[in-house]
Amino acid sequence: MITALTKIQIEKTGQFNGHGGAIYTLEFAHEAHLFYSGSSDNLVVEWNMKDQEQNKVVAKLPAKAMALKYVPDRNILLIGQSLGGIHVIDLKENKEIKLLQLHKEYIFDIQYLPETECFWVLAGDGTLSVWSINDFSLITALKLCDKNIRSIDFNIILKEAAIGCGDGSIRIFDFETYEEKKILKGHLDDFSVNTVRYHPNGKYLLSGSRDAYLNVWDIENNYALIHHIPAHNYAIYSIVFSPDKKFFATGSRDKTIKIWDAENFELPYRIDKSQHGGHTHSVNKLLWSDFNNYLISTGDDKTIMLWGIIIPM
Repeated sequence: MITALTKIQIEKTGQFNGHGGAIYTLEFAHEAHLFYSGSSDNLVVEWNMKDQEQNKVVAKLPAKAMALKYVPDRNILLIGQSLGGIHVIDLKENKEIKLLQLHKEYIFDIQYLPETECFWVLAGDGTLSVWSINDFSLITALKLCDKNIRSIDFNIILKEAAIGCGDGSIRIFDFETYEEKKILKGHLDDFSVNTVRYHPNGKYLLSGSRDAYLNVWDIENNYALIHHIPAHNYAIYSIVFSPDKKFFATGSRDKTIKIWDAENFELPYRIDKSQHGGHTHSVNKLLWSDFNNYLISTGDDKTIMLWGIIIPM
């Protein structure tokens, strides 16, 4: 199928089945054709896009697998689960080497910051924790709000972290001093900001909320809100950029994936069940892989889908 606006072509090229429950998270692996998933069936699975029969269970948890982060320079996988635990898996030895148990509620996001050799963890109790990647010691823990905190991304140039919160705000931190620099208000109050992503050009911050709006914030103008787009019918859960940085995709509880022009924020394409054999339930997480430019999607229907994205020169 070809759109008039961009002439991109999208084809469903594969589907992975095997999880016994809703899938909440996806993460890149140590090779481009591999990726991980985490599910409410308590399993973390490694999937192979070259050979869809070559898949394996990486971890069996005591609770739902909610967040994943692969740390390439250590070859470890960090897994956050629904009871607040963070499991550290040594992928070379194929075993758990540490369990961090500070939080007592869902872990919604884990992101690694190599510049400071630490990883940041966001929990359902509104608490942020920061941990050393060297010895897994706790560096700091901060209570941000009375609701959950859901998503984090880093701006390396400005040394800032943006955190999407359950009270509808986005909080900007200095990632070296942990000082809160700014609170952004632009989504509906008490509608959780589920995903935040810095634009690769360094000029914008994108956010998606339970209010179904996609917001674009102008970093160079003190994070002024410059676009407030009614992007979906229900909550937005994921934003990812294409490897060439020209497009980004959003995934939503409304069961659709939408692909956007990253320069002008126009909507060139919509992926759904009726036209493309897409998801039947909420789309919870997206990855956009360098491997064949595959867009990977997953959600409450227990499936993982591969989308071939062809962008003519």
